[in-house]
Formats: sequence, C-alpha cells, structure tokens
Amino acid sequence: MSETIPAGCSGFTAEQAELLQLNQQLLDAIDSGDWDVYARLCDAGLTAYEPEAAGHLVPGLGFHRTYFEAERSGSARSVLSSPHVRLMGDSAVICGIRLIQRRSASGSQSTSACSETRVWQKSADGSWRHVHFHRSPAGFVELTAAVASSGGNESPAAGS
Repeated sequence: MSETIPAGCSGFTAEQAELLQLNQQLLDAIDSGDWDVYARLCDAGLTAYEPEAAGHLVPGLGFHRTYFEAERSGSARSVLSSPHVRLMGDSAVICGIRLIQRRSASGSQSTSACSETRVWQKSADGSWRHVHFHRSPAGFVELTAAVASSGGNESPAAGS
C-alpha cells in the first residue's frame, strides 16, 4: 500500500484512498466492459442487489458476465460523488452516489445516478476483494441536442 494519498482523495487515510482507487478501477472496468479487471477485483462469491435482478439477491459472477459480453455502443464514465468510506478490520464499506455519464453512438448524452454501497474484504494475501454491492436508481437526466452541443453549459428553459 502506498503512503501517498492520490489526487481527489484528500481527507481520507491512505488505506481509504487505496480502496477508493480500487473502487474507481472497478467502475472503469464496468464502463469499458473489461471483464478481466472486473473479475480480478471481485471475489468469486460476489453477491448483489441491483435493479437488473428485479429484487433478487444475485450470487456469483455469472449474472454480471452477461452484461460484459453484450455488444456495446457509445461510451460511459462513472464517478462516485461524495464517497463515504468506513473501515472495519478486514472489511470496508464504500457508499455514495454513482453518477454515470453516457454518450450513445448517435451522440446523445445522458446522466443517471444511483445510490451505491460496495463492500470490500481484505484477503489473506493482503489484497482487497469486492464481495457485495447494493445499487438503487436515484435519478436520470437526458440532455437535449442544444445543451449537449454547448458542452452542457446551457440551462434548459424553465418549464422544459
């Protein structure tokens, strides 16, 4: 573990910053469809509650692999807004609002938000593994062509 706290992680201990970096690597792997990185960061017994599972607890990685194998069009970028990190011995909880910015193949843009809690556990070899997450929708905004073409610097007209 590095003793240097990375940019964007001020106010966190070195171990909390390490977890935030791992969590961002996980989100980047999801956004880019990088199954190898995702599987390396996750425990084989990963469990999840997420909208795609329609209220069911999903055990293992198989359910998630389906989404990595699907053909992708456009791009996505995720960031965890206002993260909270709690260390409890060899376990840690990271929670916050995950903002997902998407651009379709046709160029339209949208931002969605979800409340997300991820649980990480330190393995016997000292590395952290993602073991559980819970994700719930929190909002969605689709940008109009005028806003998207201006770089998002225009406000939609009142009443739109």
